[in-house]
Amino acid sequence: MERPTGVTILAVLYFIGAAILAICALFFFVLGGSMLSSMSQSGGPWSTILAAGGAVVGAMFLVFALLQLALGIGFIKLQNWARVVAIVLTGIAVLFGAIGMLSLLAHVMVFALVVRVITLAIQIWILLYLFKPHVKQAFGATSF
Repeated sequence: MERPTGVTILAVLYFIGAAILAICALFFFVLGGSMLSSMSQSGGPWSTILAAGGAVVGAMFLVFALLQLALGIGFIKLQNWARVVAIVLTGIAVLFGAIGMLSLLAHVMVFALVVRVITLAIQIWILLYLFKPHVKQAFGATSF
C-alpha cells in the first residue's frame, strides 16, 4: 500500500524536530556548560556541577533527537511500532498540555493560552489521524 500523505508530512516533521534537537544538544555540549558555570558567582563546587549540567542537558537533547529520528524513519518505512510510539508520546503530550492549559486559565495569560490551544488541537488531530482505518492499514496494524 502507498504511504498516506499525512504520514509523510509527520515523518518530515519528526526529521525537522530531530535536527532542531540535535542543534540544541550541540549548543549545550559546546556552550551550555560554560554558560551555566559562569552563572555561579563562586568558583567552588557549584560551578563544576553546573558545567556538568550542560553536558547532561545536551545528552538529554541528543536522546530525544535520536528518538525523533527513529520515529521519522519508522514513519517513512511504515513501521507500526513507530505509529504506536507516536500515539503514546502524543497522548502524554495532550495530557500534560491540558494540565498546562488549566494553569494558564488560572493566571489569565491570553497569548500563551491561544498558543496552547492551537498546539493541543494539532496534537489531538495527530492522534485521531493515526487511528484512521486507512492509516492503520498502511502501517499494517491489525488492532490499536
